Amino acid sequence: MNDVAKVARVSLKTVSRVVNGEPNVSPVLVAQVRSAIDALHYRPDIGASTLRRSDRRTGLIGLLLEDVGNPFSSALHRAVEDEARAHGVHVLTGSLDEDPRRERELARAFTMRRADGLIIAPVGADQSYLNTEIQADTPVVFVDRPANGVPADTVLATSVAGATEATRHLIAHGHRRIACLGDYTRISTARDRQRGYLAALREAGIASDPTLIIPDLHTTTLADRAVTELFHRTRPPTALFTSQNLITIGAVRALRRLGLHHTVALVGFDDFPLADLVEPAVTVIAQDPAAIGRTAAQALFRRIDGDTSAPGEHWIPTTLIRRGSGELPPPLHRDE
Repeated sequence: MNDVAKVARVSLKTVSRVVNGEPNVSPVLVAQVRSAIDALHYRPDIGASTLRRSDRRTGLIGLLLEDVGNPFSSALHRAVEDEARAHGVHVLTGSLDEDPRRERELARAFTMRRADGLIIAPVGADQSYLNTEIQADTPVVFVDRPANGVPADTVLATSVAGATEATRHLIAHGHRRIACLGDYTRISTARDRQRGYLAALREAGIASDPTLIIPDLHTTTLADRAVTELFHRTRPPTALFTSQNLITIGAVRALRRLGLHHTVALVGFDDFPLADLVEPAVTVIAQDPAAIGRTAAQALFRRIDGDTSAPGEHWIPTTLIRRGSGELPPPLHRDE
């Protein structure tokens, strides 16, 4: 930095202020310093600068999601990144792949790099490891799923209400044999969405059929196979509630291959790209991953800035988007 100051013909303090992005440095001096930095190929030592800062912050946060390639996770990630950029903070991101060991490994790795805070979509059954394996002053916010064993702010979608609305919608269009295709039962949101499905059936006086509830369909391939098997039965369902976007995609593929996409109604939980372009377009219960990510990031930055209030739950409502697939009537009620 002394070398940069000499080349730029400014004080060491001015170089420090430019490097740290502090305000109230004239554009002329900023240009001089940046030109000298480029000429000398200077790169700040983040570790050393952290030791010198009174707040000991690194300007990094960690984001641990189930799969950053999933459209839901991607939208959530972008919202967190946008909020972080506004705070001058960078985001370290990792995919957990429903592996509790990876959750612990990444949480530990990010905090070893002195991330100022973590946002986690938990996949393990117990997050109490955070009480002993990360620094006590590292704030954590959970998204999409509640945590166990550690008190922290949590941002959740209204999964039970959304699943109830999806099933009610199918019932309102005349369906009584409605299959529920679910994610891993160990995932709290999968259990919540099945609860919403069952609540709507009870509300309508429809007895639930255990053979129409098919859990643990985490991929498009498994969902495709499950739907294919359903429609080789003697009494197949007339409608499907698919409780996760990958499951919905697998179900749509199977229905199209079987020639049933204009016959079997479908409402999926989670929107996904091109859902409005297939024919019929897919009716969904849409979450708002951008609002979830934005709310989580805002909660985390409040904690980083010193908020010590009791942890809270933030609920982000879902929305029914009618597009056509969820409005198909059952065969007996269809006008020929």
